[in-house]
Amino acid sequence: MTMKTKLAGGLFALAMAAGMAQAEPVRIGIAAEPYPPFASLDASGEWNGWEVEIIKAVCTAAELDCEINPVAWEGIIPSLTGKQIDAIMASMSITEERQKTIDFSDKYYNTPTVIVADTSADIAPTPESLAGKILGVQASTIHQAYAQEYFTDAAEIRVYQTQDEINQDLASGRIDATQADSIAMEDFVKSDAGACCEIKGAVADDPAILGQGVGAGVRKGDHELREKLNAGIQAIRDDGTYAEITAKYFSGDIYGG
Repeated sequence: MTMKTKLAGGLFALAMAAGMAQAEPVRIGIAAEPYPPFASLDASGEWNGWEVEIIKAVCTAAELDCEINPVAWEGIIPSLTGKQIDAIMASMSITEERQKTIDFSDKYYNTPTVIVADTSADIAPTPESLAGKILGVQASTIHQAYAQEYFTDAAEIRVYQTQDEINQDLASGRIDATQADSIAMEDFVKSDAGACCEIKGAVADDPAILGQGVGAGVRKGDHELREKLNAGIQAIRDDGTYAEITAKYFSGDIYGG
């Protein structure tokens, strides 16, 4: 074999390796627990919902080959830092505490945090009104952090692994109220299962705990992926794709101010 042949073979191998590296998909982590209308499994086992469609649209606009990887919510940040996934797009709020561990893209939605209770209950989103009540919150969320900061002295805080479990206990009367995202709870109270309940109002804002909206989480220092996701988010906002997807699920804009 001549030196020219060896060189050509080496260049071909390098090109093939580069092509294979480029073909590796970006693993987008979503919560394995259903969170309608953002993400849930249909009868065929496929994930769908507003956030799933947004993920696909952002990846297409950013020219990223993405795959969706369901991960248990409590382990989703460790899965990112441990490189089992490359990004998180699971309704994760951008908070100061989380920014100590991971970086975030620009926000892609921002909705209020509310208290939900039985329609007959005289409950408001204040510590005084929740005194002596049982308040359900999902583990490892901004809602758990907020409730433990503002409501612990008044209410009993009961922590659950999923919002679905909370909603079931609220509907059956085992707890008095829950704190959660307004959009997710609007979907719940409109359902047959949530006919018992209503949104009692938004809690007082605390950006340090509740965050600055929902963004895509990436590993610290992964500026390249963060900027690609930012470009994808901006592109679908600019070309109308974001509004088109949103209109399928919600009556108004959820991007927030």
